[in-house]
Amino acid sequence: MPQPKTFAIRTFGCQMNEHDSERLAGLFVSEGMVEEEDFTSADVVIFNTCTIRENADLKLYSALGQLKAEKERRPDMQIAVGGCMAQKDRGEILERASWVDVVFGTHNLAQAPALLRRASLEGAIVDVWDAPDPEAARDMAPALYAVRELPWAAWMTIQTGCDNTCAYCIVPSVRGEEISRPFDDLLSEGRMLAKSGVTEITVLGQNVNSYGRDITRRRPLFADLLRALGEIEGIERIRFTSPHPKDLRPETIAAMAETVAVCPQLHLPLQSGSDRVLTAMRRGYSAERYLQRLADARAGIDDLHVTTDLIVGFPGETESEFEETLAVVAEADFDSAYTFVFSPREGTRAADMAPDFVDDDIVANRFVRLKEVLDRCALRHHEAREGLVEEVLVEGISRRNDLMLSGRTRQGKLIHFPVTEATLRPGALAMVRVTHGAPYHLLGELESVQRAPRHKIRLPLMSS
Repeated sequence: MPQPKTFAIRTFGCQMNEHDSERLAGLFVSEGMVEEEDFTSADVVIFNTCTIRENADLKLYSALGQLKAEKERRPDMQIAVGGCMAQKDRGEILERASWVDVVFGTHNLAQAPALLRRASLEGAIVDVWDAPDPEAARDMAPALYAVRELPWAAWMTIQTGCDNTCAYCIVPSVRGEEISRPFDDLLSEGRMLAKSGVTEITVLGQNVNSYGRDITRRRPLFADLLRALGEIEGIERIRFTSPHPKDLRPETIAAMAETVAVCPQLHLPLQSGSDRVLTAMRRGYSAERYLQRLADARAGIDDLHVTTDLIVGFPGETESEFEETLAVVAEADFDSAYTFVFSPREGTRAADMAPDFVDDDIVANRFVRLKEVLDRCALRHHEAREGLVEEVLVEGISRRNDLMLSGRTRQGKLIHFPVTEATLRPGALAMVRVTHGAPYHLLGELESVQRAPRHKIRLPLMSS
């Protein structure tokens, strides 16, 4: 009996790309293929690409270069490139890496297996749709059929695309306009996930606050969705990313506060603390308005953990404007942040601001100064949690110390604690007392085990 073909997927980019890769894996598994960890030995290799940052290009072509000799040695091996960079660059990928078999975009992900079958007969194929099929986008294969890395946790994409026009962002060009999935379909998916043992759902969208405005004139549906998902039996934790500050509404804050399953965690991208820079970025809010929305959220939600995104060196950013950012960051008192050096992306408004690009040395200096402010805030927040007993969802053995377990609190904070309970498996819920707060994690001691994992454990087949 012939051995099934193997596939490997390498993902670059955000949670949306990670979830797309899970869906791709589900498609290939449904075709009878087997996932392979080593992408240099798989029969089919798929690169799911990002194009948000400039070095994304370098990562892809470096990875493709590693496979060139293997492709020459095994001509039947197939290589596909999909995702945001494929959507943007299209035929250029084959010009730079002629050994690639298939290029597909963000709008026709579900066609990947069929395109690879065609390529085995016809040769290299570039098939990138200019826009999504709205009905296909609303009827995306549910996460239940995806191959998830964590059987107790799942991503749920509630919308694709983005209607905002941020000057630095390529997402609207490569993901298209906002298309929301039907409300009832999402609830059905949530119930199926819960039935399969999933206890934590992370809701995904480019701007989750605007979910549903393309399918109804009724008040925004996002708050309703949070409440409805929170009523599903078995779903204990709900997180979401990312909301846009200009669209963070009181009903969403109320839904977070009143729905037990919704975690007290809010990712609210600031990007800059300078009003002039925010206007140039086309963000749609001022620093004062941002701080007011943040204050409203903290007033309405107990023990709220707040993270953000910040861009250093946006074209034209002066020293005084950067100092405004430092002041706003200090006032906002974030728990943590994702910081980025401005990276021009072809096709965005900011890419045309080359005369105003900030010198690399200045940007590097500002990046370090911003990190110092953020690290002080993070350490203060973590030290304040020492002595508290946290509910922790166990993720497994720590990557750096096999005598420690790692997990996440309801606020999403990473905590490590000694292995003292041999039966405490990934997916279990435990109570852990915090003993030490560091800038990027917590340390603790196990107090009690609340429950065992609810997902099914897949046992390997034993040969007779």
